[in-house]
Amino acid sequence: MAKVFGNIEPQDDYTHELGPEENFNESMYFNFFDQSNGYGGFMRCGNRANEGNAEVTLCLFLPTGEVLFNYAKPHIDNNDAMDAGGMRFEVIEPLEKHHTTYKGDAVFLTKPEQMADPGTAFRENPHKKIELDLIQEAVGPVYGFAAREQANESPEQQFAKAHYEQHMKATGTLTIDGETIQINGTGLRDHSWGPRYWQALHSYRWLTCTFGPDFGLMVSEVSAEKGVRRQNGCVVRDGDKFERIVSFDIESEYVPDTLFHKSMKADLRLEGGDTLVLEGTVKGFIPLRNRRAGMVTHIGEGMTEYPCEGRTAYGISEYLDQVE
Repeated sequence: MAKVFGNIEPQDDYTHELGPEENFNESMYFNFFDQSNGYGGFMRCGNRANEGNAEVTLCLFLPTGEVLFNYAKPHIDNNDAMDAGGMRFEVIEPLEKHHTTYKGDAVFLTKPEQMADPGTAFRENPHKKIELDLIQEAVGPVYGFAAREQANESPEQQFAKAHYEQHMKATGTLTIDGETIQINGTGLRDHSWGPRYWQALHSYRWLTCTFGPDFGLMVSEVSAEKGVRRQNGCVVRDGDKFERIVSFDIESEYVPDTLFHKSMKADLRLEGGDTLVLEGTVKGFIPLRNRRAGMVTHIGEGMTEYPCEGRTAYGISEYLDQVE
């Protein structure tokens, strides 16, 4: 079993008892990037059984800049499995190995920025048949925490009571309209559960990259309210070595007059006193949104090329902001 930094247990890799909160959400997320052929993307399934639906997201970045995307809210009435809308996540060995699949369609976007208006984007662009079949295996430790007791704050103000992440390798196939591409990539997964509204936070920045089985990193900055930043992150090496990132500064460049990020630079300070410089250039981008109670949340997803320590690899940069 993978080494654990935090209080996560093997049984946490499965779904949990459905909480009483209307906005109880359990979600699993896997990203992957094939460094040899330029294909990458992520899969997410979020169970909101008390609301009667799951949130199923597929996002595939193509090496030529196009994006294949699908989002659905299929009906569910329990939290027994991650299996909805053509997407299925199966635990083969807890904290070590997962099987992730998707079978369905996705809209083909030559101009992914059109997803800022999703209704029009889905209507006015062609759709392709997708089959994704990947084995996800751990290449690093599990890190994260689960709150085992009820939180004091209102469910509307929470953004999951448990959350952990792990660097992975992904192998398998991606089939687009009958054409099959072999995937041999690296990535990261996360798993969270508890009450969640996307509007509970003011903003966050999340940068992840797995350069290989011997080196990966994650950078997270969360602002529950404007002007208040909570930073954390880690560098993992050689499968089980873990060093926390204690603070950092991020400088980001945006497409003018938008929230669409183009590049970033982060000076990372590690708990042992060392420093790292992480730079990123977005190679594929799609703007997503979530709406509730008159609020609009922007989530920018960027397939990002990261050079660090003399190595270069693809990873993800995810920026969340509430639209004023």
